[in-house]
Amino acid sequence: TLGTDRLGRDVLARCVVGGLVSVGVGLSAACIAVLLGTAWGSLAGVKGGRTDAAMMRLVDVLYGLPAIMLVVLIAVAADGLAENMGGSGTRLREAINVGTLFVAIGAVSWLTVARVVRGQVLSLQARPAMEAARAIGVPPVRRFIRHLLPGLVGSIIVYATLTVPAAILSEAFLSFLGIGIREPLPSWGNLAADGLGELN
Repeated sequence: TLGTDRLGRDVLARCVVGGLVSVGVGLSAACIAVLLGTAWGSLAGVKGGRTDAAMMRLVDVLYGLPAIMLVVLIAVAADGLAENMGGSGTRLREAINVGTLFVAIGAVSWLTVARVVRGQVLSLQARPAMEAARAIGVPPVRRFIRHLLPGLVGSIIVYATLTVPAAILSEAFLSFLGIGIREPLPSWGNLAADGLGELN
């Protein structure tokens, strides 16, 4: 065992539960990022022209903003809202806190996915099979579902697996600073902060 903390709680059990919380937030945030990025990149690639240019310029602008600062601002704003709604130490506040974290992390992690998906869509649309599908009058939705989406699955899976550890790291960093998951709910971030406090 790893012993107990200053409140007599089993540290090993809290590490396991904290891992579940951190991985759960990471997976949820990655799902949101992949869904947003796939939808945005696909729409930009399929529409093309001015719509594509405008959508990708927005992605460029968001790339210029510090992502972790946006997550901190969203988390702090939601924490204030939760405190006004339910007071401190309630289940409602914990639920809002966790939900806000994975939405906030997911909402700033979709930019790379959008760029990659848009590039893949443009590449796939230039293939003779897609030109033939357009020529025989296949509807756009059917073209996307039956022809474009299967070609995007590989790239989406790769970037989803890269997004999960980044989201877990963001959650742990925020929880370490006291902005993310808070006591009594454990996460790897606040457990690391507790361990550092006990060393001091």
